[in-house]
Amino acid sequence: MDQDTGRLPAPRRPIRHLRWWIVALLFFMSFINYVDRQTLSALSPYLKEEFGWSKTDYAWIVNAFQVSYTVMQMLVGRLLDVVGTRAGIGVSVLFYTVVSACTALAVGFKSFSVVRFFLGAGEAANNPGGSKAISEWFPAKERAFAVAVFNSGCAVGSAAAPFIAVAVYNHTGHWQSAFLVAAALGLFWSIGWWLLYHSPASHPRLSPEEAALLPKADAASGADAGPKIGWGTVLGYRQTWGLMIGRFLLDPFWFFIAYWFPLFLMDKGFSMKDSALGLWAPMLSAPLGNFFAGGLSSWLVHRGWRPGAARRVILMTAGPSMAVIALALATDSYYLLLMIFAYATFAYNCCGTMFLTLPTDVFESRAVGTVMGLAGASAGAGTLLTTYLIGRAAEASFDPVVIAASILPAVAAVVFVTMVRARKGQGADGILKEF
Repeated sequence: MDQDTGRLPAPRRPIRHLRWWIVALLFFMSFINYVDRQTLSALSPYLKEEFGWSKTDYAWIVNAFQVSYTVMQMLVGRLLDVVGTRAGIGVSVLFYTVVSACTALAVGFKSFSVVRFFLGAGEAANNPGGSKAISEWFPAKERAFAVAVFNSGCAVGSAAAPFIAVAVYNHTGHWQSAFLVAAALGLFWSIGWWLLYHSPASHPRLSPEEAALLPKADAASGADAGPKIGWGTVLGYRQTWGLMIGRFLLDPFWFFIAYWFPLFLMDKGFSMKDSALGLWAPMLSAPLGNFFAGGLSSWLVHRGWRPGAARRVILMTAGPSMAVIALALATDSYYLLLMIFAYATFAYNCCGTMFLTLPTDVFESRAVGTVMGLAGASAGAGTLLTTYLIGRAAEASFDPVVIAASILPAVAAVVFVTMVRARKGQGADGILKEF
C-alpha cells in the first residue's frame, strides 16, 4: 500500500509470452559464457607464440579451468536448489564477469592458470542454472525446444568468439582488450537478469493465462518448494548414474573441438589466422543441431510420442553419426575439414540438447539442479582426463585423439538410452517423473 495515498499499488502489466523472454535471457547468458571461455581458444595460436607455450602447457591452462568447473558443477547444482535460480545464476555471472576482466592482467603461464581456474568456478552455474530455469518455466511439450534455444547460446558464443577476439586484437594490437570486451557483455546482461527474472510463483509480470501453461507444482508453489534433495538421494537412482556416465563419455568431444581445433588446423599446416578463425564453422553449425533436435523432439511429443521415446531416437541417431570426424585424418583440405567438424558439432548438439533436457524430463524440479550438477561434474572429470591425454598425445600427433573421438559418442548414446528411464514416483522420495 502506498503510505502517501493509502491506495494499493496498481498491478504491473503482464508480459506476453514471458517464458520466451526468459529463455532469450538464458540464450544470451550461454552466449556470453562461451565468449568468455572461448576467447582463450580463439587467441591460442597468438598466445602460444607470444608466451612460448608447448601443447602440454596449453593443456594445463585449459585444465585449470576444468578442475574448478568440475568441482563447482556439483556444488553449484546443489546451491541452485537451495538458494533458487535467480540468486544462483545472477551472482555467478557477476563473479565470472569480474574474473574475465582480470584475465587482462595475466602475464604468463601461472597467472593464466589462476584466472582460468576462477573463471571455471564462476561459469559452472550455466548449464545447471539454465536447465533448472527451464524446468520451472516450460511444460514438457515445449521443454526440449526451450533447451535448444538456451543451449544454442553456447555454440553461437563459441562461433562469435574468434571473430570478436581476432577483430579486437587486430584493431587494438593487444590481446587483453578481447577479454575486457567479453567482460563488458556480462555486465550488461546482469542488469537485464536482475530486472526480469523471478520464479513463476512470485513473478509480478506473469499473466494468469501463461501461469496455467506452466508446470503445475512450479506455478503454484515455486520451483524450489518441498523438501530439499541431497546428493546421497539422487545418487541412489540409476538415472543419475546414466546421466553422469553418458556425459563423462560425451562432453570431452565438444571440448576437444572447442579448445583444440585451431591447434589441430595449425598442425595441418594452415596459418595462425586461418587456424584461429576456423572455429567459426563447427561453432556456427552447432546451434543448428540444437534447434533441429529440440524442434524435432518437441514435434514428436506434440504428435503423441512419450518424451522419453522422442529423446532416445535422436540420441541413437546423432550419437553414432559423430564418427564422421574420423574422415579428418584422410584430408588436408581446409574447407573439407571445416565441413567435417561442422557436421560433428551439429550431431553433438543434437545429443547435447537431449542430455540437458533429460534431467528436466526425469526428475522433479527441486532435484534438477543437484542432478545437473553431478552430471556436469562427471562431464568435467572426463574432460579433465581427456584434455591431459590430448595434450600429451598431440605433441606427437592428433591421430589417436581423432580416432577416440569417433568412437566414444556412440557408447555415450547407448548409456543414455538404456539407463535414463523412469516410472512416476519410482523410489522412496518420489522425485522421478514418468519418462
